[in-house]
Amino acid sequence: MKYKAIIFDLDGTLVNSLEDIADAMNKVLTDNNYPTHTYETYNYFIGNGLRNLVSKALPAENKNEAEINRCYEEMMTHYGENCIRKTKPYQGIQSLLDELNAKNIPLSVLSNKSDSLTKKIIHSIFPNYFEPVIGLTTEEFKKPNPFTAIQISKQLNCTPSEVVFVGDSDIDMKTATQAGMYAVGASWGYRTKDELLSDGAKLLLNEPSDLMELF
Repeated sequence: MKYKAIIFDLDGTLVNSLEDIADAMNKVLTDNNYPTHTYETYNYFIGNGLRNLVSKALPAENKNEAEINRCYEEMMTHYGENCIRKTKPYQGIQSLLDELNAKNIPLSVLSNKSDSLTKKIIHSIFPNYFEPVIGLTTEEFKKPNPFTAIQISKQLNCTPSEVVFVGDSDIDMKTATQAGMYAVGASWGYRTKDELLSDGAKLLLNEPSDLMELF
């Protein structure tokens, strides 16, 4: 099988954004006199959208809809202002993108982060590499729903089976599998190799350049 295009997840795959996300959420928690969390704990809060992260970060007794919504709005304000302060590409990502670009491999991004923030980060850090860049606009289509991934494959003039989906979480592996794409796990992200394999990864990348074996 010759693969023709790649869809990348964003957080934990292309960029390490954990500290900016955690700092923004911890600011909200501190402002509201709630206990904060370590960066390590946030590894397991990330991946299913920022609203879901807010819900996980709040104390159990405060996980009501009104409080989640209020803290989510506060978090988005802080994070929107600081989303590229510490966020940076993982080592080897820029070289990988340059090599793929030289081979004219179409590249796209699909994230559960809000669409506006996804575009802001990609266009700030990786201008002119990805099209389309799609974040979350509708909860119904949040990964692992494969709908948007399949739509991207159509936009790239590929069948799903011709697309490689690269991500660092169970959500990404399930999205790839349900879309009929080749699931590739980024082992440098927020989940372990064992988790990625158990959730459907067909190939594990120890470093970004390993992806080139498919092309």
